[in-house]
Amino acid sequence: MAERAKVGIIGTGNIGTDLLEKLRRSASLEIAIFAGIDPDSPGIARARSYGIPTSTAGVEAVLEMSAELTAVYEATSARAHRANAPRYREAGLMAIDLTPAKVGPAVVPAVGVDVGRGAQNVNLTTCGGQATTPIVAAVSRVADVEYAEIVSTIASVSAGPGTRENIDEFTQTTARALETVGGARHGKAIIILNPAEPPLLMRNTVMCAVATDADGDAIVASIDEMVQRVQEYVPGYRVVAGPALDHDLSPAGCRVSVFLEVAGAGDFLPPYAGNLDIMTAAAVAVGEQLASGVTA
Repeated sequence: MAERAKVGIIGTGNIGTDLLEKLRRSASLEIAIFAGIDPDSPGIARARSYGIPTSTAGVEAVLEMSAELTAVYEATSARAHRANAPRYREAGLMAIDLTPAKVGPAVVPAVGVDVGRGAQNVNLTTCGGQATTPIVAAVSRVADVEYAEIVSTIASVSAGPGTRENIDEFTQTTARALETVGGARHGKAIIILNPAEPPLLMRNTVMCAVATDADGDAIVASIDEMVQRVQEYVPGYRVVAGPALDHDLSPAGCRVSVFLEVAGAGDFLPPYAGNLDIMTAAAVAVGEQLASGVTA
């Protein structure tokens, strides 16, 4: 059996702990350090119970081990990652960023990670970006997408302090990913925190404006193939309505609409927290692709 690449996780909250659970199942990645700053973190206790090395020295613990690590997963906040990124770079350590810090190139595993090869920092955009950018990319590879707009609705209870602190970064980073990764000329993103009880699954609306003469069959086939790619690492990802093509948008335009739902795997987080689950699942997929040289 080939030796697994060693990685570190910084951030022992909900996202870091769910990532811990997923990485434990990886055939190609091994957690060498799980680090945070809260000694009472349930995540720290869980990692210790698995025999995984832990530390409450935060980024310092990761940097001390940088020579042993292939990459570090940043599961803290955009503010923290902006401060940590130069230190990772100085240590020659690749960072896979789960925050919307926008430090490195955006990557979405279903679309491909070639843009991240050779980079010392790659960004996983946002949960909305991971859920919707593949659909925009699927449309743009068979038609010109003049404009893409997405609306991500997540359960309010699944939006922790980091998410709430980074709302502006969320919308900006997601919109940019629709353009740089999805291929739209212009992108717009909206996030809604739904306080419904019981909590609802993550839902996403994707709308793309394309020319009226676009090949509708090719668009539908491309979206179907892309959904299957995402489902390889996010089994709870599914289309609940669409793709629908509305040719009455204007004399020169057609609107493609897709409605998505994301259910989490329930590793550490509850199934309704698909918004967090898609980030950790994508993080593992990106790490495995970069470590193995495989592209989507």
